[in-house]
Amino acid sequence: MRSNDQTATLEWREGGVPVSTRFDDPYFSLNDGLAETGHVFLAGNDLPARLRPSFSIAELGFGTGLNLLATALICPSDCPISYTSFEAYPMQADDIARALDLFAQTAPIAAPFLAAWRAGLREFTLGPIAVQVIIGDAQDTLPNWHGRADAWYLDGFSPAKNPQLWSQGLMGEVARHTAPRGTFATYTAAGHVRRALGEAGFDVARVAGYGRKRHMSKGALRA
Repeated sequence: MRSNDQTATLEWREGGVPVSTRFDDPYFSLNDGLAETGHVFLAGNDLPARLRPSFSIAELGFGTGLNLLATALICPSDCPISYTSFEAYPMQADDIARALDLFAQTAPIAAPFLAAWRAGLREFTLGPIAVQVIIGDAQDTLPNWHGRADAWYLDGFSPAKNPQLWSQGLMGEVARHTAPRGTFATYTAAGHVRRALGEAGFDVARVAGYGRKRHMSKGALRA
């Protein structure tokens, strides 16, 4: 599927980290974004231990695609899974390429991803992963999604700067689109986000965060 997108607007911080000018927030940690993804989203969802064929991952905030590439690095080649991401303001391919240059480990899988992205594809395969990036406001697009995720990466911009992506209503939709015993992880430990997730049906834990962030949140859908 091809898409004509409303693209992200960026500035570049020293060290090559892209910052959204719309939300005044960096796309990933200034202190090794790939390590942050590993700590928050992979370990926070107990991955790769839980991976199995047909496992479904969903994400709020596709950004540079770094979380996708980090997932591809730990996904066995004989384990087909799906990865669905919701993104309102997709980045241009050249900007993604510039951001991913910081992470040499991703180079082998970044190349086919960038080729698909440059071609305007928003549904493509990356090794064993069937990828779909759904463009538009998640408040509109997530309710219409027919899938349910075994693991969620909640990676929108800061709740203080992008509150719509952390609203009670949207957290309810996350829960509604979570498989039994499904999990979530996010870098934020903001109290109102944890409460929204708890009210939506998750058991929520505040745990040690990455880098300068003292805490993050993770949880599992209550039976």
